[in-house]
Amino acid sequence: MADILKNFSTTSTGWFFMWTLLFVAVFMVAVAIERAYYILVRSNINAPRFMAEIRKLVKGGDYKKAIALCNSARDKALPQVVLSGLKRVSENETIDFRSIQNSVDEGTLEVIPKLQERTSFLAMIANVATLIGLMGTIYGLIAAFRSVSAPGIDATEKSRMLAAGIAVAMNTTLTGLIIAVPAILIYTFLHNKTVKIIDEIDEHTVKLINLITGNQ
Repeated sequence: MADILKNFSTTSTGWFFMWTLLFVAVFMVAVAIERAYYILVRSNINAPRFMAEIRKLVKGGDYKKAIALCNSARDKALPQVVLSGLKRVSENETIDFRSIQNSVDEGTLEVIPKLQERTSFLAMIANVATLIGLMGTIYGLIAAFRSVSAPGIDATEKSRMLAAGIAVAMNTTLTGLIIAVPAILIYTFLHNKTVKIIDEIDEHTVKLINLITGNQ
C-alpha cells in the first residue's frame, strides 16, 4: 500500500481516494488492536479451570475464598459475573434461586456490552473501504473515458491520460480490498471469540446457581 501511495501526490488524479483509504486503514488497525487486547487478553480466562476452583470452594461453603478468587481476576468477564452472584450469597442468610439469578443477570448486563462494543466497527470499515475503492474505480474510469474523447489533445497525451485513469481505477480497488479483507477476517474471529465468552458465562453461571441453591 505504501508503494501505491508514493505514486499519488496531492496533484495526482485520485489522490483523495487513496489518502482516505489510508485513514480508514489506520482506523481499522487501531480498532482491531484495542478489541483484540480487550477480548483476548483482558476479558478471556480459562473458564473450565477457573470454575472448577470456584465449585470446589462453593461445595465446601467457603464463599469468602471464592469471592477473593473472583476479585483476583475481576478484570476478566466470567469472574465479574460470578462475583455478582457470590456477593449476593455472602450478604444474605436466606438465598433463593431468583435473587441469585437477578444478581448474575445484572453482572452479565454490565459485561456483555463491553465485550461487544466497537467490534462491529470492523465490519463497517470493511464495507466502507470497499465502497471508497469502488468510488475511486468509477472516478478513474470516468477520467480515462474523458481523456479519450477530449478534443485538441495528441494521441500520445491521450494514451498517457488513459493509462493514468485506469491506474487510479485499479489502485483504488486493490487498496480498498487490501483493507476490507483483513477487517472482515479480524471481525469474524473477534466476534466468534466474544460469542464463546458469552456462552461460557451463560453455561457456568447456570451451573453455579444450581450448585449454590442445591447446597442451601
